Amino acid sequence: MLKKKNPWAWVPTLYFAEGLPYVAVMTLSLILYKQLGLSNAEITFYTSWLYLPWVIKPLWSPFVDIVKTKRWWIVTMQLLVGAAFGGVAFTIPASFWLQGSLFFFWIMAFSSATHDIAADGFYMLGLDQHQQAWFVGIRSTFYRLATIFGQGILVMIAGNLQVLFRNNIRYSWSLMFYGTAGLFIAFWLWHHYILPRPKEDKGMLYTGMADLRKGLQQTIVTFFTKMPVREVLVGILFMLLYRMPEGLLAKVSSLFLIDSTGAGGLGLSPQEYGLVQGTVGIIGLTLGGILGGMAAGRDGLKKWLWPMVCAITLPDMVYVYMSFALPESLMTVNVCVFVEQFGYGFGFTAYMLYLIYYSQGKYKTSHYALCTALMALSMMLPGLVAGALQEWVGYRMFFIIVMLFCSVTFLVSWFIKIDPEFGKQHSEESTEAGMMEES
Repeated sequence: MLKKKNPWAWVPTLYFAEGLPYVAVMTLSLILYKQLGLSNAEITFYTSWLYLPWVIKPLWSPFVDIVKTKRWWIVTMQLLVGAAFGGVAFTIPASFWLQGSLFFFWIMAFSSATHDIAADGFYMLGLDQHQQAWFVGIRSTFYRLATIFGQGILVMIAGNLQVLFRNNIRYSWSLMFYGTAGLFIAFWLWHHYILPRPKEDKGMLYTGMADLRKGLQQTIVTFFTKMPVREVLVGILFMLLYRMPEGLLAKVSSLFLIDSTGAGGLGLSPQEYGLVQGTVGIIGLTLGGILGGMAAGRDGLKKWLWPMVCAITLPDMVYVYMSFALPESLMTVNVCVFVEQFGYGFGFTAYMLYLIYYSQGKYKTSHYALCTALMALSMMLPGLVAGALQEWVGYRMFFIIVMLFCSVTFLVSWFIKIDPEFGKQHSEESTEAGMMEES
């Protein structure tokens, strides 16, 4: 009889390993390319395409169930992520640094998306129902810690290395990525040893391609026919457009913080950026999400929808203020970013709960995966043009345009229908919301 592994030995490290490559692909790449001299239009266009693996993730998630075990997928993807980190580190000093680093960021993105599928599935196989509920908060916390580590600590390390090596940007970032590659090799070794081996974790090789194709087709058809046509259309528009202001803002706001004052930015150093966006901002985001969940759990989503709509849009005005005032005080910048991220965390709760609300029914797991694909697409599409728009109109006018697009969020929120009882202290919904938070 195999000795049962303590979940504390693998759940925290598994979800820390899940969060870190996502942060690297979505945030570290921005800072790296900005310091290497790419324009904002090029940065947002190239890096927004890296959302694609999360957009099309539902298309290949069935293969993770069919081929091999979820344990095998986890450790294999962690090794591949580590290799991708090493590849980025190797190509940064090379003459083909842009093509090479983007290639390895693509590998990292696809490996990370596949790791997400396997890890979330393994979580339900490796723990009983009581443990699943108990560790929901733990997994979410360590995912957030990975975000702080990636956006905060790793950016600070790169900045300190630049000081140490007399502003050798390429060498400093390369060393930081090599160190992260080593960290993932350690994750791979640890999880290869410590992850349990549930009897239920086995590939379903008896499932034929015809059955797989039929199941995927049925999932997609029922996704678009589960409600009246009008409600389906409104729901999809809500998923695509609720975060439009944030989709425009997300990448450009980071570039604004580190861009030179001569270009209209705040000129933060990597160390200052790591503190502002990677630490203070993430704390605000987390606190906003916690309070949003508590509010919706007490009174239901419908009652808190409009306060959450205001929370996710109105704090964007802090960037309008900063673009005009160009504050030199780091404390002022920290307060502004905290307010915006806190509002986003509180308002994002409505979006996540609506995805769960829309997914209810016979195929709720598959439908939720399709909802998260639309969620990724909602960030990818605005991001593709955000940098070009900013370069065309400047930071000040860009942030004003973001505020104008907040009207789209209000518009799509006006038309959605929500059961007044949805979200009110239903343990199943609360657990599922927590479990899906990182997707």
